[in-house]
Amino acid sequence: MRELITLACQECKRRNYTSTKDKKKHPERIELKKYCRFDRKHTLHKETK
Repeated sequence: MRELITLACQECKRRNYTSTKDKKKHPERIELKKYCRFDRKHTLHKETK
């Protein structure tokens, strides 16, 4: 079963994106480079609680 996760920017600490993932197959937290509209550039986004 896929669960909803939130991705937060590592520079401005704002929660910009939501996504889904299978927590049984991938229990670790994911990190993606995505566009932050507040910083106006691509930054690293980490999964938050």
